[in-house]
Amino acid sequence: MSKDKVQIFDTTLRDGEQVPGCKLDTEQKLIIAERLDALGVDVIEAGFPISSPGDFKSVSEISRLVKNATVCGLTRAVKKDIEVAAEAIKDAKKPRIHTGIGTSESHIKYKFNSTQDEVLRRAVEAVKYAKTFVEDVEFYAEDAGRTENEFLARICEAVIQAGATVLNIPDTTGYCLPEEYGAKMKYLRENVRDIDKAILSCHCHNDLGLATANSIAGVINGARQIECTINGIGERAGNTSLEEVVMILRQHPHLNLDTGINSKLLYDTSQMVSRKMGMPVQPNKAIVGSNAFAHSSGIHQDGVIKKRETYEIIDPVDVGVTESSIVLTARSGRAALAYRAKKVGYELTKLQLDKVYDQFLVFADRKKEIEDADIHSIVEASGVNIESIA
Repeated sequence: MSKDKVQIFDTTLRDGEQVPGCKLDTEQKLIIAERLDALGVDVIEAGFPISSPGDFKSVSEISRLVKNATVCGLTRAVKKDIEVAAEAIKDAKKPRIHTGIGTSESHIKYKFNSTQDEVLRRAVEAVKYAKTFVEDVEFYAEDAGRTENEFLARICEAVIQAGATVLNIPDTTGYCLPEEYGAKMKYLRENVRDIDKAILSCHCHNDLGLATANSIAGVINGARQIECTINGIGERAGNTSLEEVVMILRQHPHLNLDTGINSKLLYDTSQMVSRKMGMPVQPNKAIVGSNAFAHSSGIHQDGVIKKRETYEIIDPVDVGVTESSIVLTARSGRAALAYRAKKVGYELTKLQLDKVYDQFLVFADRKKEIEDADIHSIVEASGVNIESIA
């Protein structure tokens, strides 16, 4: 059975760049955009063109550079925003305008001092105007996660009639639980007329650590685009992590969903974005963290050495990591020590290993982690006859 395609919409260069201190210049953005294109993302949200002359320039140059992906520019539901975005993406092979407005009671009342009917009118007007410039128009219902479903369905139906090709249903504040966000997608699938004429899109924030879970719940319930960033960077606690959703769908074939991402480029892309943005990747970050395939517990190490799959559900090679890492600490066992000793040239017999291991524990209690260079010192200090070791 062929799998349904879930489009990957990467907003590293727009939402990801909203992280304080992570501003990129045009040259850096072009390097990242070229890598995202090679990675196989379907849509690159290149920026918010009206926000600054620098952002306009970056979006324009990215539009000319990108060979395969759709290039998208963000706007508010404002005519001038849409005109500037249209100009910025005019050279893209596949241009998209991403326009929208807040739809929750909080946004309508406090942000716009408006009414549902007025917001609906502005949404339709923005989509119709964007449609005069490009065929591909995505509409975002900001704070959809806290928007009452009936009104959300009304506005989705209206913008589809106005020409929207993608409906972005953002959990802007990261508030939803996965079952709530999934149910919202299901409701829209079942209650919006002509919903099959548009792609439902997940755009989830990580304020409660649920961005990835919510996005997966969204696609299980009918969404076919996930908006995400490399390393999950983004406003406040960040966005859905691209590498996480890609590998979740890859590792759960029963969902019958997949992306077109070249997963072998994930780790290198993660490192590139981290360097360019000066934003370190936390060691325990799923998929691309330095500890994602590292094992220090003796029980885990023994299992991995015997058969990798005992403690790893992903082959590190599949995401561009050379191999699993056996880290020697005071919690490591004999199997791990023998494995690492062999890597540096020592083939230890059982009796030799027992002696070396006793000395290893002495070293390990003094150091957080035993390096390859330490193994030579440990073997020497153990008194084992070096000549008898291959």
